[in-house]
Amino acid sequence: MRAPPVISLDLDDTLWPVAPVLLAAESALIEWLRTRHPRAAHGHDIDSMRALRVKVVAQFPESSHDLTFVRTRALLEQFWAAGYAQAQAEAPAGEAMEVFLRERNRVEFYPDAMPALERLAARHRLFAVSNGNADLVRCGLGDWFEAHVTAAGAGAAKPDARIFAELIRKAGTAPESILHIGDDPLADVIGARRAGMQAVWLNRADKPWPTALGPAPRTVSTLEEIL
Repeated sequence: MRAPPVISLDLDDTLWPVAPVLLAAESALIEWLRTRHPRAAHGHDIDSMRALRVKVVAQFPESSHDLTFVRTRALLEQFWAAGYAQAQAEAPAGEAMEVFLRERNRVEFYPDAMPALERLAARHRLFAVSNGNADLVRCGLGDWFEAHVTAAGAGAAKPDARIFAELIRKAGTAPESILHIGDDPLADVIGARRAGMQAVWLNRADKPWPTALGPAPRTVSTLEEIL
C-alpha cells in the first residue's frame, strides 16, 4: 500500500463511539421538549420520535441522506400534530434541533483518536467524510482537518460515488492518492474502493469481514496502527 498524501476519515464509530452520543442527545431533546413544549412532547419518548423519523425518510426518500433535514422535519410534524400552526412550529422546532445538535457534538474520543490525528496531520492532508451531522468545530476537531465532506453537502451518503467524488474534488488530487479509513465495511471500504481510492477497515470490535463483499481489506484495530 502506497503512503498517500491525503487521508480521509469517517467520524462516527471511527473517532468516537456514536451510540452513547445519540442516546444522550435524544434524551436531552425529549427532556427539553417536556419542559419547554409539553404539548408537543405529550405521548412521546425517544422510540416514538425515532419512529417519526422513519416516516419522514419514507416520505422524503430523496432527502434521506440529510439527517438534519430528517430530524427537523420530524420535529415539525411533531409540533403540527400537537396543534401548532405551521408558522408557529418553525421557531420551536429550530430551537429543539439546536438542543439536539449541541448535545450530539459532545463526543468522547477513543483514546487513540487525538494522538493519531496529531501525528497524521503532521504528515498528511486530512479530510473528514461522514454521513452523519457531527460538526468538526463543535467537536473540537476543526484545526486538524482541511475540509469536511458531508452527505448533506454532497447530496448522497456513503457508499454512493457522489460523496467520494466530492472528496476527490475538494482534495484536488487523484483518487489513488487518497486513503480512506472507516469502520463500515460497505459505506467506507467498498465505497472508497469503487471510487478508485485506497481503503483501510478500522475494526475496533474484532468483527468478521462480510464475505459477501469479497476479500477482506487491509485491517487495523486502532488508528495507531495506521501510523
